[in-house]
Amino acid sequence: MDVMTDSVMTIPSGAGHLLRDWRERRGLSQLELSNRTGISSRHVSFVETGRSTPSPELIHRLGEELDIPLRHRNQILTAAGHAPRYPQRAVDAPELAVVRRELSAMIAAMAPNPAVIIDRHWNLVEANACIGPLLDGCAAHLLQPPVNVLRLGLHPDGIARRVTNFAEWSAHLMGQVRRRAAHTGDAELVALAAELEGYLPDGTGHHDSVTVGTDAVVLPLRLDHPDGELAFFSVDAALTSARDVTVEELTVEIFSPADAATAEFLRRVASA
Repeated sequence: MDVMTDSVMTIPSGAGHLLRDWRERRGLSQLELSNRTGISSRHVSFVETGRSTPSPELIHRLGEELDIPLRHRNQILTAAGHAPRYPQRAVDAPELAVVRRELSAMIAAMAPNPAVIIDRHWNLVEANACIGPLLDGCAAHLLQPPVNVLRLGLHPDGIARRVTNFAEWSAHLMGQVRRRAAHTGDAELVALAAELEGYLPDGTGHHDSVTVGTDAVVLPLRLDHPDGELAFFSVDAALTSARDVTVEELTVEIFSPADAATAEFLRRVASA
C-alpha cells in the first residue's frame, strides 16, 4: 500500500507540543481533557511537556476527543517516533474506487441540481453535468485545473460578478474558510483566506456586512441570469467514518434551488 507524503507532516515539532496546540485550539484545559478521556491530567501534562512519549493508542484517543484531522494525527505520530497510522492515497487510487464511485453516483443523482466533490482546500475534484448555470460567464483562467471553487466564487472574473447578494454571500464563504483554517491549523487555508480577502471590495466578506432578514431560513446564493435571477442554497456532506486522509478531506456540495423559478429553470435546462 502506497502512502503519499505531505509537507505538513515534516514540520519539526515535538508530539507533546502539537497535542497541546490542539487541546488549546479546542479550548480545553488539561483537567477537562483528562475528564473526557479518562487519561490522568498528570499524564497529559507529562506528554505535553515532553517528559513522556505518547503511544499510538494514546494519540488515537486524544485525536478522537480533540477531533484532530487524520493528516495531523499522522504528523503527531511521526513526531513521537511512530509510523503514520492513516494512509493518504491519491484520489484516483484503486483503494478509493468504491468511495469515489459512490460519491460520483451521489452527485449524478442530484440532477438537475448542480453538485460537486471538493477537497480540503475547496479544489474541485468532480462536478456533475448540471454545473453549467453556475459557471456562465466565468473567465477561462479560473476554470483551468486545479479549479478552486472559493476562488471561482469570489474572484471578480468568476461567479462574483453575477452574485446579486455578494456582501452576504462573501461573508458566508469567508466565514467557512476562516473557521476551517482555525479548526485544522492548515497553513494553506490561512493563505487561501488571505488571497480571497484581496478579491473583496471594502465592507464585504465580514459578518457585519450580512443583512439577511431575521425570517430567512437559509442564506441563498442569488445569481443574475438572462432568464431571471437564480437562487440556490448549499448542502454539504462528508464521510465522518473515514480512515484515509484523502477520503476524510472530501466533501460533497449540492446546490439546491431556493425557489420554484430556479427549480423550473434547472429542469428545463436539464431536459434541453
